[in-house]
Parts: sequence; C-alpha cells; structure tokens
Amino acid sequence: MKKNTFEEFGIGEELVTALESLRYFKPTKVQEEVLPLALAEKDVIVESQTGSGKTVSFGIPLCENVIWEENRPQALVLVPTRELALQVKEDITNIGRLKRIKVTSVFGKASFDKQKSELKQKSHIVVGTPGRVLDHLQKGTMKVDKLRYLVIDEADEMLNMGFIDQMAAIIEFLPEERQTLLFSATMPPEIERLASFYMKPDRAAIKIEMTEQSRPKIVQSYLKVEPEKKEQQLLDLLIVENPDSCMIFCNTQEAVNRLYTFLNKAGLPIDKIHGGMVQEDRFDVMDDFRKGKFRYLVATDVAARGIDIDNVTHVINYDVPVEKESFVHRTGRTGRAGKTGVALTLVTPKERPWWQEVRAYVQQEISEITAPNARVVQSHKSAFEKKLQERLVVKRARNKELNQGITKIYFNGGKKKKLRAVDFVGTLTNIPGIKADDIGIITIQENVTYVEVLNGKGPRVIEEMKDRTVKGKQLKVYKANK
Repeated sequence: MKKNTFEEFGIGEELVTALESLRYFKPTKVQEEVLPLALAEKDVIVESQTGSGKTVSFGIPLCENVIWEENRPQALVLVPTRELALQVKEDITNIGRLKRIKVTSVFGKASFDKQKSELKQKSHIVVGTPGRVLDHLQKGTMKVDKLRYLVIDEADEMLNMGFIDQMAAIIEFLPEERQTLLFSATMPPEIERLASFYMKPDRAAIKIEMTEQSRPKIVQSYLKVEPEKKEQQLLDLLIVENPDSCMIFCNTQEAVNRLYTFLNKAGLPIDKIHGGMVQEDRFDVMDDFRKGKFRYLVATDVAARGIDIDNVTHVINYDVPVEKESFVHRTGRTGRAGKTGVALTLVTPKERPWWQEVRAYVQQEISEITAPNARVVQSHKSAFEKKLQERLVVKRARNKELNQGITKIYFNGGKKKKLRAVDFVGTLTNIPGIKADDIGIITIQENVTYVEVLNGKGPRVIEEMKDRTVKGKQLKVYKANK
C-alpha cells in the first residue's frame, strides 16, 4: 500500500519530527519499498540508482530499532570512501538526533587511537570504510557482540575499488544472527554471490526500475578538443554556460592542480579536492561547496562517489574517465531531486577509444557540440563577469531547523579526569527544569567533553554550570564552536 508520509510506517515520534525538520516530507520510491521490510528486520538486497534516497531508507530502520541504553555498537554501515562515511554519519545522526543516537565514523588516514577511544564510549551505529573497519576488528578495538544490523552501501563501488575480500573478512567477524541490508546501483555477479553467501535465503530483492519520472534529467553532450587548447576551450564553455554550481572532474591529482591554478588565475570562485590532500582540508572543501561558498569545484573521482550536494547545475568531464562506471557516478552529481542538469565531456584524440566504451556502456543520447567561437564567447562575457561579482548566497543546511533548539556545550574535562557520561547526566538533571530527555549526544574525549542540550535549554545549562561541579570538579563551560 502506498505511503504518503513517514508517519504511516509506524516509526517513533522523535524520528517523524526530525524528518520533518530535515525537510523529508514524502517517501521516495526506494524508501516506500525498503522501509516496511527493513523495519520488520528482514534481509533486503536493493538495486537502485544513485540519488534515489537510499541513506534514509536504511537510516530510519537503524535509528528506530537500536536500543538507546545499549552502549556497544548495534549496527555497522560499510561505505567505499571517507567522504561518504562522514556524509552517512551526518545523515543518520540527523535522523536519530532527537532519539539521541550516537554514530561513530571510522576510516583510513585518520587517527586510529582517536577512533579507538570513540569506540570505547557509547556508540549505537558505526559507519566506516572496509580497510579501517577490518583493522579495528582484527585489533579488537571494535566490539561486535551486540551487533544486530549490517548495511553494505554502494556495493558495486566497493567491488570496483577492490574491497570485496575485505568485506567478506569483516562479515566473518560479525554475529550470524543479524539483519543485512545491501544497496547497489548495479548488480554484478560478484555482488549477488556475496549476498548468497552472507544473507538469509529468504531475503527480499528490490529493484527500482528507472522510469521517465525517476530518471535523472541530464542534458548530455561532448566536445572534441585538442590537448593544447583544452584549458582555454573549457574556460570558453564556462563563460557561455555560466553555471550556478559546477563540478569539473579530472583523472589525476596533477591535472586537478594544474586546472585549478589556471581557472583560479582567470578569477573563478573555485576550490579543488583530490586524494593527495590532507583529510581535514578535503572535508572542509566539500562542506564549503555544499554550502555554496564557491561555484566551481575541480576534483578527482573521490568527489563522485555517493556525495549528495543539492543544486549542482553542471558537471564537466575535463578528462574522459578511465573506468566507464565512473562516468555515471560523475554525471549523477547533477540532475538530482527532479531538477535538470547539464553534463559536458571534453574528448581529446587519445581519449576517443575510452569515450566509445563509455558511450556504449551508458546507452544514452549524447550529442556532439562545437566549440563556441570568439564572437559567441564575447557576447556572453558580461553576464559571466556579472555573476562572478555577485555575492554568493550560502545555502541553508538541511539540518539547520533541526539544530535550532540544540546547543552543543564544551566542558574542559574528559577521560583524564575520570569523567563519564552518567556524571554529566546526573549533574545536568539536578538543574531545575532539565530532564534526561533534554540531554542529547555526549562525546567524551581525553581532556574535553561535548554535551548536546535539546529543547532550547542550552543557555540555561551554561549559566547554571558556571556555579556547579561535575563529580566534584569545577569545569570551564561555554558554547562549542561547532
């Protein structure tokens, strides 16, 4: 039976309220199909295109079914990239925020010890990349005896990136009595084999067929270019197209750095992202692009896999992708949520064999265009330069409304002072008018603790805690920056 609201799935009030605040009003097709089965704790294998709302379709059941009082991880979500791990962590945290669900992310090129410390605390759900998750399992720093749910997201991407053996090794560590949900944009034989080994025989299979309504509305075209004229021809195209928000994909870090330098000198509001950058810088760049702080992002495929950014109007393949599957992931960053997008590919003579493979693989109409001549470029220049001068409007974060009543509070004491979550809960609930339900996620680090206070009561807690102690210790207290 068709469901028009999330409430009709019988989920808790905290989740319904959070979803409304996040502006999720009506279930997508994949959510309609998956949620009843997932909430009933059935194994499900789902084939559905990128951008169809898969994260919400597993985020809701996980947040609904985990037991808040249990401190050890009850759910594990495996994803192919660090960026996606952080995005999925944020999405699930937002869905479960009013239920105080604690989500921990683990991935490579980040402090193992910091992750180990976080896993020792209350963690309901762990989101991670296969390599680092396996590392924690082998070293015994992630306990899975209470784990009841496994989600494998972007399974075909994990296969393409060579993670299939690590995924199998991870599953061997997990309790056999569990629910498994597997999501994939395509269903290669290796993924089906993985499912047959590690999922229950009575698993449900859902395939969301692409209809004209659900098909991303992307106008595809390509342009034959000579290597020595490529940079200038790209700039000419950008002047004519004058995008509001544009992702430009290159195959290598060197190409990203070179093109970024060229376009930056041309005065474009631009930044770059690739695997050679420091992790924190990559996250900051993606966050700023998501907020609309600049219009152009030059990137390798690290930014193509599963990253959800609203209102990207143009995607440009500056290089033809070597892996034909990457073309779908790159161009899938535009034309999302019913909007129309533009995808342009520049093809050099050397890249033509790859381009033929890509076209045969995607089986879409991709029309050839000619480079705009000097007169056409000149006629568009004033509009392009005017947009460059415009002050960018920073986009409203999806979770802004949800976070309005939440204050994150900093205390300058943590594990070294032998402080535990229960110590903060006990102290804060002694403040008149503060109940346990007003206290959200508590994160205790070595020397600091962050406590989320809900329902607009944060300022009151900060004021009261200036004269109160936690476990007999006087702590500095103020509103956290983030």
